[in-house]
Amino acid sequence: RRHGVRVMTNASCAAKTVPTPVDAVIARVRAVYGSWSRSTSTEQMRRDWDALFDASPVAATIESLSAGGVNAEWVRTPAARREQAVLYLHGGGFKIGSVRSHRELMANISRAAGCCVLGLDYRLAPESRFPAALEDVLACYEWLRSEGYEPGDIAFAGDSAGAGLALSALLALRDTGRPLPAAAVLMSPWTDLTASGPSYESRADADPINRRAAVLAMARAYLGPDGNARAPSASPLFGDLAGLPPLLIQVGDREIVLSDSTALAEKARAAGVEVTLGIFAGMIHVFQQFPAELVEAREALRSAGEFLKARWVQSGA
Repeated sequence: RRHGVRVMTNASCAAKTVPTPVDAVIARVRAVYGSWSRSTSTEQMRRDWDALFDASPVAATIESLSAGGVNAEWVRTPAARREQAVLYLHGGGFKIGSVRSHRELMANISRAAGCCVLGLDYRLAPESRFPAALEDVLACYEWLRSEGYEPGDIAFAGDSAGAGLALSALLALRDTGRPLPAAAVLMSPWTDLTASGPSYESRADADPINRRAAVLAMARAYLGPDGNARAPSASPLFGDLAGLPPLLIQVGDREIVLSDSTALAEKARAAGVEVTLGIFAGMIHVFQQFPAELVEAREALRSAGEFLKARWVQSGA
């Protein structure tokens, strides 16, 4: 532990002569997006992405519902307490991804934290541009409260674009004087839609999943021609972070969005926010989705569960 940052080590950082578990994960992901071309429809991309992560049954109870007018799913593992809930926001660049593609991840969070997880199918671009997704999150949060959940019984969690969206929702709640949830877990958060951090260059060769040009294209599709990529409601890294609840940030050190996490942690700490930052050596974007293959994913999920349990205890839950 150095300066509040936990750095996870992995032999995969060394020169490799044989395939490693993370190499197998990379091959799986590339097999999907490597088949896409300019003519591939958005609908096909969404089907392919869902299928990548939905190959086997999830050991959890799944309940579809409308939460504040937004399609959602409760995900509950057998020992989950119903008194606390994580509102989960999936990644996918605001274009792809769904509760289906993230069921296993949500189930693993439910298991690790011993709580229920409410996955939100917020509206996606380009059909529904900014701020539609943010409006859906805020509506779902109010629905949870109307169902009897106190703010201290709720936590936000998300990955990639969903993690940035969770952070933007926290800023919106604070700015409108509404009570904030107990904590937030942010996995590989995309917090800067201008893609201006140093890791977009320094990790360009190391990141096998994302490219800056593709990131900027997703941002344009989400924001539309008149959108402001520096607005905190879109890029929360540029907002005033004071008053936010405790944050757990997890990121792989091969990611081009690494600086989205490190800059966020530095700025949040300077604003007086409690921050735990875990940088996992050799890991890729949202590696937590591959716990069967990656010991680092299992460690990250365990840490997220412990973090959430501790925050709920502190809130009196």
